[in-house]
Amino acid sequence: MSYDAWIGREQRATDRLDEGLATRWLATFDLAKPHPAIMPQGIHFALCTPEAPTATLGEDGHPARDVSPDSFLPPFPQFGSGPRRMWASSTIAFHAPIAIGAVIERVSTVASVSEKSGGSGRLAFVDVEHVTKANGTIAVVETQTLVYREAAASDAPLAPPLPGEGGFDPAGWDAHRTLTPDPRLLFRYSALTFNTHRIHYDAPYAEGVERYRGLVVHGPLTASLLLGLAARELGENRLRTFNFRGLSPAIAGEPLHLVMRAKDEGFELAAFASDGRQVTQASAGV
Repeated sequence: MSYDAWIGREQRATDRLDEGLATRWLATFDLAKPHPAIMPQGIHFALCTPEAPTATLGEDGHPARDVSPDSFLPPFPQFGSGPRRMWASSTIAFHAPIAIGAVIERVSTVASVSEKSGGSGRLAFVDVEHVTKANGTIAVVETQTLVYREAAASDAPLAPPLPGEGGFDPAGWDAHRTLTPDPRLLFRYSALTFNTHRIHYDAPYAEGVERYRGLVVHGPLTASLLLGLAARELGENRLRTFNFRGLSPAIAGEPLHLVMRAKDEGFELAAFASDGRQVTQASAGV
């Protein structure tokens, strides 16, 4: 299938970072209102969120896709009627902080679509560039990589495997925080980002259909928690770049270890499950 028709497609959205959204974001992460009223990095995930009507959502909760000119993303019919979608990675450049009250504009562009074969079968990758402006000034430029694959068999082993006997050792990391993302946190983050993917709130669906071992922690939620760790160590709005990649699902109700250390160029960050399984790898520059 040729994807030439989708390359360069754009979506434009506007928003406003009002007091209500700012308060809800801060409450979700147990943060006090900042003075001056500059929001923490990561708030862009909750701006210009999807606006697809409920009637247009697919079984998984994502907006349905087709071959029409109105479909921002391709449908990938080669994967059957219900391809699975995951947020694979993001490359983020922070150009300017975003203040409470700012008027937001976002232009999203399909930068590339490609197919590959891996150990888990055929995969399709879509890179989407988001340019976010606050009060007319470029604030954040992010390229998200989304991955699509065939649905898992109904009897496929649940992923990830049960925690092993090992443990995470924070030795060698400069900063370490442990927390347990529970369904309440996942619900709030889904609400903030208007994310209706059912793996984050519908346990029977996550386990029975997509074959996850429980509710899945959002990739951007883990990234937001790592951005919070960087802010705690370096100060708010200090990062100029932040790149993260999902390696393995994090499951709600299980401890998550967030770590950070200085490198020759910038900082390395990561998230690990309690048995040492790496969930996310990340890097940042100031």
